[in-house]
Amino acid sequence: MSRTALDLWVGIFVAIGFAALVFLAMKVGNFSGINGSETYRVEAPFDNIGGLKVRAPVKSSGVLVGRVAGIRFDSQIYRAVVELEIDKRYAFPADTTASILTSGLLGEQYVGLEAGADSGMLENGDRVLITQSAVVLEKLIGQFMFDRAADAPPAQ
Repeated sequence: MSRTALDLWVGIFVAIGFAALVFLAMKVGNFSGINGSETYRVEAPFDNIGGLKVRAPVKSSGVLVGRVAGIRFDSQIYRAVVELEIDKRYAFPADTTASILTSGLLGEQYVGLEAGADSGMLENGDRVLITQSAVVLEKLIGQFMFDRAADAPPAQ
């Protein structure tokens, strides 16, 4: 094998390795810009979004149907408003509920959608009215400990 052919093969190997690293970085960063499918946006107000982040998954029945496009605080209603970018292949009824859930005990947070029974469908710019906020583990533990302390017999 000549020196030129060997250099060419090494160059191809390095280029493939670099492309694999870029693809892996995009997957780890939840960058789905290469998907290119059409989407529609809806908003969902929550009392507490916990650790939800932009680009977090939006799932329904465990299937990825979209991503969190943005998070902002609405000073009119004093709630966090999460913008959901949902793939147009998935249409949801107008009375769909949105919940902030956690994958596993300490996994990443995502938005879960449960379809309702309304005949009308969510459209671009609509708002999901029924939402369930994130469960704050520290708050639950504090409440549990406070309840246990209240139930304890008085010291003698």
